[in-house]
Amino acid sequence: MPTNLTLLDLAKLNGADPIVGLIEEVATSSPEVTLIPARTIRGTSYKTVIRNSRPSVAFRAANEGTDASKSNFTERLVEAFILSARVEVDKAVARGYEDGPEAIQAIEAAGVMRAALSTVGTQTIYGDAAGSKGFTGLQSMVDGFGSELVVDAGGTSAGTGSSVYAIKAGNTGVQYVYGNGTTFDLSAFREGDAVDAAGKRYAAFIADLTAWIGFQCVNKYAVGRLKDATADAGKGVTDAKLAELLSKFPVGERPTHLLMSRRSAFQLQVSRTSAPNTKQEAFNGILPGVPTESFGIPIIITDSIVDTETLS
Repeated sequence: MPTNLTLLDLAKLNGADPIVGLIEEVATSSPEVTLIPARTIRGTSYKTVIRNSRPSVAFRAANEGTDASKSNFTERLVEAFILSARVEVDKAVARGYEDGPEAIQAIEAAGVMRAALSTVGTQTIYGDAAGSKGFTGLQSMVDGFGSELVVDAGGTSAGTGSSVYAIKAGNTGVQYVYGNGTTFDLSAFREGDAVDAAGKRYAAFIADLTAWIGFQCVNKYAVGRLKDATADAGKGVTDAKLAELLSKFPVGERPTHLLMSRRSAFQLQVSRTSAPNTKQEAFNGILPGVPTESFGIPIIITDSIVDTETLS
């Protein structure tokens, strides 16, 4: 599979309308990557301490003793993993672009950054299932904490499953961790040698994208999941099902966001349709707008969540 721009690619770019420019039909949106808080650390890992139980407290009678007790703690490791990409543009091809080599470099730089955000977004949801060399995602985190914050939508149509995640974003909830004190590092393009499929070298402009990135969730009450929302009638996403999910969270641990796919948002939108009150409403239709919240919690629609999950 070619990894560089070809002469055909160049011909297409040179013939493009300069006003319309480049249209990203392959772009997917992963807003969670920029929405969920992030922090940088000096190294590539750190440990956190979780309180599993508090000291016991009870009323007592006069002249009666009290049993000694203490908190119990667990140590958890948070790690950052290497995310990388390499962009190579044939020097001769780049110089043949009508807007110059710098313009083609900018196009490729924007493309690799979009791809990086999409990769991180998918990893955020599916973790090892998306990339075994990356960080643990929300799906595995929920499974690891048990079924306390899981609601089953009851769908049964194989290959049409999707999930909604209720997350508490922040220092004591979920957040991204960038290692070595930096976030995404996209180098300037440099001149160097690239290698073709036959092992032959040619002059190229080369840039590297590197990041150390991890995903922290050290609080089991920071992630909940509505699973197995499918295309079956009555088995999609509704406010009632979201309310059931939210009811699982303890007081004081209210989620900050709901992450869902475009189809799940559509199912929720349709479920909010009410019967028309007038002939005009019946004629025009009264489908509400795209949902932006449920019970006061913002909804984030993301392409990182697919509608083809395996039912669990």
